[in-house]
Amino acid sequence: MAVGIDGTHGGLTGQERTFHRDEIIVSKTDLKGCITYANDVFLRISGYREADLLGRPHNIVRHPDMPRCVYKLLWSRIEAGNEIFAYVINRARNGDHYWVFAHVTPVFGNPDSGNGRTITGYHSSRRVPARPAVAAAAGLYAALRAEEARHADRNAAMTASGAMLEKLLRDKGTSYDEFVFSL
Repeated sequence: MAVGIDGTHGGLTGQERTFHRDEIIVSKTDLKGCITYANDVFLRISGYREADLLGRPHNIVRHPDMPRCVYKLLWSRIEAGNEIFAYVINRARNGDHYWVFAHVTPVFGNPDSGNGRTITGYHSSRRVPARPAVAAAAGLYAALRAEEARHADRNAAMTASGAMLEKLLRDKGTSYDEFVFSL
């Protein structure tokens, strides 16, 4: 079996991993999204060792079923200094997957040092999501990915699926945050 560039051994297994509802997956990244901290729950669920993760881009756990437009929205929000909540499907090292309800926030500098509003990194806490919300997110994400697949250019694909998401929210008369919390 070939080893992928991220150290994985092939494709997806179709097997879902879970964690206890009282557990929280925590990670921290620098401004470029490289992992600076991963808690034991993250290590256990993702199947990576700490040495495999530290200094690596957080997208090492990106699952191909996750629409690019959702990540674009996430990065737009946190780079602007705002928090975001999102349902995310991640890929473990061996190709298993796991769903999370993520809360991602910017980390600001120490106010005593004079850079209190400067973003110095990002913090993500992930909890076990409710199964009905996972089902709703999976359906939406399948539609967004189908839209992305219609475009050969990755940027055009992301723009098109982002427009599709915006239209869905407009048609529902809701904001992204209200939509996420309604799932």
